[in-house]
Amino acid sequence: MGPSWYLATPYQWGEVDEVSIEKLAIDGGTPVRTTPLPSVGNKSGRDIGQEELANLTEVINTGTLFRYGGKFVDQLENEFSAMLGMKHGISSTSGTSALHIAIAAIGPNPGDEIITAPITDMGTLIGILAQNAIPVFADLDPKTYTIMPESVEALITEKTKAIIPVHLFGQTADMDPILAIGKKYGIKVIEDCCQAYFSEYKGRLSGTMGDINAFSMQQSKHMTTGDGGITVTNDDALNTRAKLFMDKGWPREPGVPREYLFLGMNYRMNELTGAVAVAQMRKVQSVVERRRKVADAMTKLISTAPGVNLPYVRENCKHSWWLYPITIDPAVLKCTSAEFAQALSKEGIPASVGYIGKPIFTTEIFQKQRVYGYGCPFTCQHTTPREYKESDTPNTLKILADIMPLSINEYFTQKDIEDYGTAINKVARAYQR
Repeated sequence: MGPSWYLATPYQWGEVDEVSIEKLAIDGGTPVRTTPLPSVGNKSGRDIGQEELANLTEVINTGTLFRYGGKFVDQLENEFSAMLGMKHGISSTSGTSALHIAIAAIGPNPGDEIITAPITDMGTLIGILAQNAIPVFADLDPKTYTIMPESVEALITEKTKAIIPVHLFGQTADMDPILAIGKKYGIKVIEDCCQAYFSEYKGRLSGTMGDINAFSMQQSKHMTTGDGGITVTNDDALNTRAKLFMDKGWPREPGVPREYLFLGMNYRMNELTGAVAVAQMRKVQSVVERRRKVADAMTKLISTAPGVNLPYVRENCKHSWWLYPITIDPAVLKCTSAEFAQALSKEGIPASVGYIGKPIFTTEIFQKQRVYGYGCPFTCQHTTPREYKESDTPNTLKILADIMPLSINEYFTQKDIEDYGTAINKVARAYQR
């Protein structure tokens, strides 16, 4: 559970004082904050404790660490999917594997194309390339940082097999038009929900709208096992293929000689990870709600800062706040985004510009176009040659030049949040034109 102040409603947050402009810490002034964030919780800043330990102890006492013969991995799959109102859950070793499982379940052929976002982790793309398919990158909405449906549709060819919208920072992509595009062209939609537990799009939860969808349980995510993942679907056929792919393509039918139906991976989650995941599953909704309250309080205090653009949340949607992204208005502030971030960091609020720094397709793997051996799958006879150019995604370039994704945590105290507000206001007023 979080600190006791989370239980008090309504929330009464202090206002940032209107004071004369102070000397910035970057110029030798006194920093707003000198202690790390968050100021409460365990060393990881995550809600991990006795519940996880009790489940782990139970597993150790049984002596069964393998998922088959244990109870926790099955329990996770059944209860997590039910929590979302989905029929099936397939656990795995990471968010990367959860996405790979989803991609393999839809069965792309070599050279098929899958449209996704250029601001994402490589985990979104590994499964595409591993299945000898080709990533194609849509441009992003400059306010929400998620793929624009019109950009997606412009990229569709006869080779397009799927669309993977990435719900970046906890904000869902614009799913209605994306789903309509999928239906129009007969292609699957896979939601990358790795940063977006319990985000909502017009009353629907992330992970419940696409054909098959993936979540991560990496250390920094709303629900964590250090590393782990889960894929969910309502499609019985996709579920069958996904479960087989997770376990080497082996159906494990009792009394039948061992058979491997197709090439699958060993992405099995073990019981120790499953035990932690089940405990975390009980907490994840609370974690998201606490982050929403923290974000609301941060927004109230930061809204007084001149030239600071607050995160945009799409109408009729709910953000889950994996990060809290801000930008600045250069017409109001006489500094660059990098200078603002440096000054804010010196005030004790860690900040940097760009998130991943550059579009994912500018990395060597895409520019040199080599995954396997001679350059497959990019040089495969079934592949349409493709050049990855920055000019194809102008919104993405601007986003990465401007965006400052600030950390946010369910354990932030009133003091933590007030320090955010004070520091951002201090820097903004110092740089105000």
